[in-house]
Amino acid sequence: MEIQLKSNAPGIMEETMIEDGFFILKFQNETNDNQKIIRDINSSYIQFHFCVKGNTKFNFNNGSYSIPLPDKKSLLLYNPQRDLPMNLEMEKDSSLISLLISIKKFHSLFSKEADYIPFLGEGNRDKKYYTDADISPSMTVILNQILNYNLHRSIKLLYFKGKSYELLSLYFNKPEDADIDQCPFLVDEENVLKIKQAKEIIISRMAEPPTLQELSKEIGLPLGKLKDGFKQIYGEPVYTFLFDYKMEVARQLLATGSHNVNEVGLKVGYSTASHFIAAFKKKFGTTPKKYVMNLS
Repeated sequence: MEIQLKSNAPGIMEETMIEDGFFILKFQNETNDNQKIIRDINSSYIQFHFCVKGNTKFNFNNGSYSIPLPDKKSLLLYNPQRDLPMNLEMEKDSSLISLLISIKKFHSLFSKEADYIPFLGEGNRDKKYYTDADISPSMTVILNQILNYNLHRSIKLLYFKGKSYELLSLYFNKPEDADIDQCPFLVDEENVLKIKQAKEIIISRMAEPPTLQELSKEIGLPLGKLKDGFKQIYGEPVYTFLFDYKMEVARQLLATGSHNVNEVGLKVGYSTASHFIAAFKKKFGTTPKKYVMNLS
């Protein structure tokens, strides 16, 4: 990530790279004057800012508008369409902790499906997201531990890493019945899991698969998101994927020699042999019978 740091006074900011794509920044203005700090951040990063003490103001578009961040408040910033450099004005006797996390790294903290999520999350990736929230007492404890740590420098990285993860866990800890919109980035994980469920459903019922509308209702995902997401994850529309899967199952069954053409056709959902033969030929360029003969 490109970094450019400018400050009116030394010692205001301390930056630590926790992991690739994950930074923690400590800002402490212990001078008698307000301080301005600028740091470049590109559009692939989510920004979490926590005002531990005092007041900080975030300026945007060369100061054309600003967002105040008062004592005990947090601010989440994300805009995939443009870079959001930090342009801060810190009042005297103010402290701020910031976490900068790439969107891919962020997803990997929450989900094993992280490799799929960026390809699915069109709705969230294309929208900027700004929100402020109160800092809870438990988060305040962690933030002060980060600010005032007094441990051997050899364990600083490990300590900061643990505290950063703990801070994010508390930040996103919501009641089970909370509105998922409170955490828009994690909606993508839910959608990926639903689409994987859809794939398992059509495979398990390939002889009599549900319609797209029935499948959409069963997994609890709007039809448009099901169709678009399925193609993004598996590379094909739902029923193209199912057709290819059924033909591969049919080919393997024929290769065993333990089922005739009619039996294989029924197993993969064709009520008549002629329809199965036509489908098999469309996929493999030969009839089931000729395929078996060529094997022997």
